[in-house]
Amino acid sequence: MNQEIINLFDEYTHKPLSREDFIKRLVKLTGSTVAALSVLPLLEVNYANAATIQENDEDIDVSDVTYEGDGSTMKAYLAQPKKIKGKIGAVIIIHENRGLNPHTKDVARRVAKAGYYALAVDALSPFGGTPENEDEARDLFSKIDATKNTNNFLKGFDYLKSLPKSNGKTSCVGFCWGGALANQLAVNSPTLNSAVAYYGRQPEVADVPKIKAKVLLHYGGLDERINAGIPAYEAALKAAGTKYELYVYEGAQHAFNNDTAPTRYNAEVAKKAWEATLRVFKETIS
Repeated sequence: MNQEIINLFDEYTHKPLSREDFIKRLVKLTGSTVAALSVLPLLEVNYANAATIQENDEDIDVSDVTYEGDGSTMKAYLAQPKKIKGKIGAVIIIHENRGLNPHTKDVARRVAKAGYYALAVDALSPFGGTPENEDEARDLFSKIDATKNTNNFLKGFDYLKSLPKSNGKTSCVGFCWGGALANQLAVNSPTLNSAVAYYGRQPEVADVPKIKAKVLLHYGGLDERINAGIPAYEAALKAAGTKYELYVYEGAQHAFNNDTAPTRYNAEVAKKAWEATLRVFKETIS
């Protein structure tokens, strides 16, 4: 697909661009309303693809849970191995800027299938939770209190550590908006063991020395908007002596891991990135 179209969709999903304006610009790029409407389903997510591991999988248990955040009750989706021998590590899964959706829950089930507690937290809990309409969800992100939001997720680690089979070790993995938050959690949690950020905005350079966790960073080679911050972040990580791994996958788009987004999903790259993610979990929280 034309890269200009993908870049336009990226702008629509990350900036205050109304759906009406997005469609108008899409029509100009494709040449007609008919062409634009034929392209649209290829750009938007299809949650029919969001169940690589079923909720009734024989190896895991899933449940909706709550815990107390910073001034609000946080809603979350907990997935865990059904048969736990000894103690296990725990991972917070952080969604994109559309809120907690079927895809994010599927990622939690993947993590649980690998042998860990997996908690997919709904960042929009202070507003009642993620609405069904994605544009409404996107608009709510501009109303999030950044400090309280970070605290809400930090308290998620406390919740995970309180679970009976927890070994006390924690990690997080975030995507897009969640990737940026994964970096922030690394900055703000001195006890975090690792943080995995998929195509997420980088933290302030001055904050990098605060990071004690190992950091794993995944970027799509075509994601110019996010990749602009890589050089300064990597230089700061090196200067601070932080343990990190950084991968830029040539030819991959922003959101390359999201298998519900057909034009951006890259199965080969997603597999490589996920294998590296599971390896870091094994090294840091098993």
